[in-house]
Amino acid sequence: MNRRTFLKTLPALTVLAGTSSTFAQELQPITLAKPQTEGGKSVLEALHQRRTIRNISERKLGPQMLSNLLWAAFGVNRQKGQGPFRGPGRTAASASNSQEIDLYVAMAEGVYLYEAVPHRLTPVVAGDFRRRAGRRSAARAPVNIFYVVDIAKYKEAPFQEPGLRDPEIQKSYYNVATGLIAGNVFLFAASQSLAAWFHNCDKKTMAKVLKLRPEQRVLYAQTVGYPMSR
Repeated sequence: MNRRTFLKTLPALTVLAGTSSTFAQELQPITLAKPQTEGGKSVLEALHQRRTIRNISERKLGPQMLSNLLWAAFGVNRQKGQGPFRGPGRTAASASNSQEIDLYVAMAEGVYLYEAVPHRLTPVVAGDFRRRAGRRSAARAPVNIFYVVDIAKYKEAPFQEPGLRDPEIQKSYYNVATGLIAGNVFLFAASQSLAAWFHNCDKKTMAKVLKLRPEQRVLYAQTVGYPMSR
């Protein structure tokens, strides 16, 4: 390979083989604002207006809106000792409170992992990976949420019912869990006049980008932002 050819391959090598730990050091953790638990449209009005909106503008979400979005999606609404099996409770249910779904939040500057208990975003990799949501309009939207299941969390669930160890039942559990979170996002978006779109994504590439363990799998993506003005 000559020097010119090598230089042309650098961007792709950086994306797929570059160390995410080095990239993540360029980003800082984001301590999210305290989520607002009042305001917006009523649940019934949000249900009436819930819909898929694919035409999403590049306008960024403000810090408070981003905080509210992630809390509504899968945040903590009951502290440790108050939720199922005396663990923390979340805004979406999961099998035996295993909380097996992780939210990786892709924005223009990089990808972050949403940590619900401290309510913050932890850097994973710098760079714009929004296009890996697999849709053209997703590449310019301010937020793309990648849903990742961590099968290992079933072993840590506080109540070990037999289905947690059955691979086929696990599939039904984590797909339902993802749907419940995505439904929260849709309702939040409707309540705040935002646009939301749930769809497939580039699973293979994102698994490499995020350097996932074998027990982790990228499932779907959901794009959120302001609707395009007509």
